[in-house]
Amino acid sequence: MTSTPKQPVLSRTEISVYWVLSLGSHLYSFYRLHKFSREHEEGLERGFQLEKGLIRGFRRDPSDFEWTFWTEWAKKSLLWTLTGHAVVSKLASVVVPQLRVTALTVYGVAAAAGVLGSRGVLVLLLHLSVSFCVAQLKTPALSWSCNLLLLSTLHLHGLQELQRGWYQTEEEFYLLLFSVAVCGLRFISFSLDHCWSPLDGGTVVQLGWLFSYTFYHPLFYNGPIVTYRDYVDQMQRPAAETDPATSGLMFLLLRSTRLLLWWCIAESMIHVMYMHAIQANETYLELLPPWALGGLALALVQFFYVKYLVLFGLPSMLATLDGVVSPKLPRCVSIMYSFTGMWRHFDKGLYRWLIRYIYLPLGGSRHGVVYKLLSAGLTFGFVCFWHGGHDYLQYWALMNWAGVLVETGFKSFFSLPSVRGPLERHVPAVMRRRCLAFLSSFSTALLILSNLVFLGGIHVGRIFWKRVFLRGWSSVAPPMLLFLYCFAQVGLDWTSHPS
Repeated sequence: MTSTPKQPVLSRTEISVYWVLSLGSHLYSFYRLHKFSREHEEGLERGFQLEKGLIRGFRRDPSDFEWTFWTEWAKKSLLWTLTGHAVVSKLASVVVPQLRVTALTVYGVAAAAGVLGSRGVLVLLLHLSVSFCVAQLKTPALSWSCNLLLLSTLHLHGLQELQRGWYQTEEEFYLLLFSVAVCGLRFISFSLDHCWSPLDGGTVVQLGWLFSYTFYHPLFYNGPIVTYRDYVDQMQRPAAETDPATSGLMFLLLRSTRLLLWWCIAESMIHVMYMHAIQANETYLELLPPWALGGLALALVQFFYVKYLVLFGLPSMLATLDGVVSPKLPRCVSIMYSFTGMWRHFDKGLYRWLIRYIYLPLGGSRHGVVYKLLSAGLTFGFVCFWHGGHDYLQYWALMNWAGVLVETGFKSFFSLPSVRGPLERHVPAVMRRRCLAFLSSFSTALLILSNLVFLGGIHVGRIFWKRVFLRGWSSVAPPMLLFLYCFAQVGLDWTSHPS
């Protein structure tokens, strides 16, 4: 159920029908969700404190914690400190290019201290020091154990209460947690890269690069994830080798305009559809008409996608100006038709990190089925642990693990010579693509279900499953699968022309 490098081309009429049905179902389901939101606006406002909207005549749904959290921090300080980073980087490149990395490191530490406070930075320095010292032993298992213990401190209730006392607001405490969690991935990346292939230079040089990598300001709080080796290699590259197309004023203007457009789309969505307030209340989830329920599922995953275009887009733009090529931004979730595709193309930085440091070292697919099951299971287990290990995350991780394994099993089965040969001889290529899209519609349905569990919690996934597949098996599920079949065909068409 994963795409092949090049899919058979359908007739223009057929693929046009799929595009029209896909876009039409999105727009109509969004309209029905918008209509439901307006009809229940007073109740939602009482229960979830809808805010005065930026758009006249509309309220604003602030219930998505992550969007509200980062939007408020951007207004308070992050936009200013990121702008300061860009200025320092440009000045250092012109005045003292040989000290640019040092200048950016000092700035990054100062910016972190300005927001997290001296105690917050000391926590990071403590984790950095312990990880660095253990890495000098060049024993991957020991480095893994050490860094997992450091990450586990995020879940110690007593320590959390102590750190809360350092700050005046809950948001400042959460910013520390997010920073420690993201930096934890960097410490693991440094430790394992150092164990496998240490950089040239002495201990001081290695420690300096770890400081630079940890406190590089654009990627400090939220990513996207860049491995230690990639970061060092790109920061060491001479400025003359930087692509002029990614370092000029026109690049900055175009990327900034695109970022502003994404932000406007995200804000518009939470003004016209109160999907986050609705998904938090089981009564409203039960009241939603079938089309509005589908609109809720699509709106939640689409907002998540647009949100990360913004959250990853701004840091990626600034990193690119510095010559640090970040992973590509997420691919639109509406053209995702498999669990494997979602993992490969949504957060590419995290995907590469997981493959490099967990999946492949554990054996991956190179040593048989048992190693593959173990490698994939531990990879998803780590993702669950890193996100917090809550019960809904455990369900989400298990669903994704099962989904990836089933898709891989189908792909392996249809790749067998005894199966592939007869299929290629007796089934036309276009019909094989239709069969692939049919199978992918079921995979996409379960992928959406797992994302609903991740974004809304177990209750959202449970109600969606009950209303679509149990109570609505004969009335809701068939048309939903039909539209998901169209989504899969559009996704296959899009991925066949990646340019």
